[in-house]
Amino acid sequence: MITLGIDIGSITTKAAVMKDGALLGAGVGFTGYNIGKAWHHVTDELFARLGLEFSAMEKIVSTGYGRNGVDAAHKSVTEITCHGAGVHFIAPHIRSIIDIGGQDSKSIALDDNGRVKDFVMNDKCAAGTGRFLEVMARALQIDLEDFGDISLQADSPGRISSLCTVFAESEVISLISKGEKRENIVAGIHESIATRIAAMASRVGVRPPLMMTGGVAKNIGVVKALEKKLGLAIEVSEHAQVMGAIGAAVLAKDV
Repeated sequence: MITLGIDIGSITTKAAVMKDGALLGAGVGFTGYNIGKAWHHVTDELFARLGLEFSAMEKIVSTGYGRNGVDAAHKSVTEITCHGAGVHFIAPHIRSIIDIGGQDSKSIALDDNGRVKDFVMNDKCAAGTGRFLEVMARALQIDLEDFGDISLQADSPGRISSLCTVFAESEVISLISKGEKRENIVAGIHESIATRIAAMASRVGVRPPLMMTGGVAKNIGVVKALEKKLGLAIEVSEHAQVMGAIGAAVLAKDV
């Protein structure tokens, strides 16, 4: 059976194709204003790369905040369930997940069979999310993709006490005006995120082994800051950003 998982996030749209229990491939593109156009664009590129046609997809599951915008889906499933299924498929030994996306963050506890047994989600504030990092990157005039490596050069992380994106941006601007080194400011931003995520995760309880998913997992600075705050090693898969889409494709076989 060939299945398709589509994960529509606030910033990026992801798709993954599986055949008979094996991952064939995955793709990522920007969501933008038009959800329908976004998922069609991502799947068209993925199918072209894999040499497949859309008609070959036997079951389709959508997830993410825009999941109801996928009219071709046979079923829509929450991102919590899909991330759990995706992680269990990729790394069945994992028992806890921290997922940081564009507009929300989640801490998920899995049982020994990979099922979600508890979770907590921050979807009321941009702090501790990819959007928070985007705002800070603009304020510092740094490419967001360089944030991780830059922060590792810090010798004394700047102090950013506010957990509100607007006030935190003001603190960053203040540090810039005082001549603080950019690497120290970026490291301080990562520590601020780690503090918020660690507090959220403590409400569920983090049981190792722990994996981080979502686009922010590609930021080594955030990963290292969170490891320090939690006192735990964090595994990051090469499929971190598309984990929700993979989970949706895994679940599609039972639709």
